[in-house]
Amino acid sequence: MSVTTKSSESETARLIVDDHEILLPVVIGTEDERALIIDSLRKETGYITLDEGFVNTGSTTSSITFLDGEKGILRYRGYPIEQIAENCDFVETSYLLIYGKLPTESELRAFRESIRQHTMIHEDMRSFYNGFPKDAHPMAILSSVVGALSTFYQDSLDPRDARQVEISIHRLMAKLPTIAAYSYKKSFGQPFMYPQNHLNYCENFLRLMFAVPTREYEPDPVVVDALNLLLICHADHEQNCSTSTVRMVGSSNANLFASISAGICALWGPLHGGANEACINMLQQIVEDGGDVTKYVNMAKDKTSNFRLMGFGHRVYKNYDPRAKIIKRACDRLLERLKLDDPLFEVAQKLEEVALRDEYFVERKLYPNVDFYSGIMYRAMGLPTTMFTVLFAIGRLPGWIAHWVEMHQSPTKRIGRPRQIYTGPGLRNVVPISQRS
Repeated sequence: MSVTTKSSESETARLIVDDHEILLPVVIGTEDERALIIDSLRKETGYITLDEGFVNTGSTTSSITFLDGEKGILRYRGYPIEQIAENCDFVETSYLLIYGKLPTESELRAFRESIRQHTMIHEDMRSFYNGFPKDAHPMAILSSVVGALSTFYQDSLDPRDARQVEISIHRLMAKLPTIAAYSYKKSFGQPFMYPQNHLNYCENFLRLMFAVPTREYEPDPVVVDALNLLLICHADHEQNCSTSTVRMVGSSNANLFASISAGICALWGPLHGGANEACINMLQQIVEDGGDVTKYVNMAKDKTSNFRLMGFGHRVYKNYDPRAKIIKRACDRLLERLKLDDPLFEVAQKLEEVALRDEYFVERKLYPNVDFYSGIMYRAMGLPTTMFTVLFAIGRLPGWIAHWVEMHQSPTKRIGRPRQIYTGPGLRNVVPISQRS
């Protein structure tokens, strides 16, 4: 087999399999990304492609997010993440991702107001939390309750009805922080608080988390700003594991609630959204071992050691993660404002210095990533590590929604159905149980 690609006017690639030649169309993205369209490959040659983890396979075309890991670029709908973080709040960013454009004043006002009208969950859903053990992981609760939304809001489940989809979008944006905060309250045995619709999105969430009936909670503006930046930086990241899961589930015409619930489960994995939780656990391990950062840095460099420094480097970014630059500044402001006496933060700062200066890390471009800084910030806010991935889910929600909507609006939508190469036993016959060895 041989492959010859051409960048001629015809924009095709010539593939030769055995003695058979086929022409594969080339699709070119906005930023000159190129892909071969192989939908006729199996029909014409009998071959399929094999790409474990789909790391070289484009599952779709998308106009939502562009990232270039080599250059450290991340853009939402064409806007650099740096400009979004500086000029927009999370709700405005969500509108951009979901609807494809920055809103006008009236559009943003209407979007905010609609979300405010849907912040409460059905009273019967509050009783669900009584069925979970006290030590249930908040992500398990989050995915369960989000999936259950489809049983309470059956008037907005049809993915082919634009109005029903719109209602579900606003309900999810409004209710996910409430559902998440209640999972936190459950773990402490504290009473649930009702949302306050005069507060903004981040203020409301922090109040739901930390207020109690006997004492009102006034969120620190620095904490609110930090949370807002974290949510923006997590809002979308192209075809990652959880986003691909939302698309895959949604491709069967499953409703939006079910699709988002599946995405939450995918995000829960420690190789995806759970990385910031793993990072804090690592820092805690170093603190409990005396805080000897040099020891653990040397272990990370040692090829015979199984120890791995969490929160450094990125699978996609081979340059500095642009989100990490934004969050680092917010992290510095937050720690300066709160002035917390926590040895974990001291260890984190030492590790950061090593990663930015040590030749081993610099050569391999193992810079502190978004998980490193976000975990530190969540801890500074007073959140337990089990809630870190929940915050990630709240931030990623508009991206999931945007991809789900984009998929359903695509004229080429098909149910996801990857193929495989079978490597099991060949044909064999069942023998009587008495003759089996």
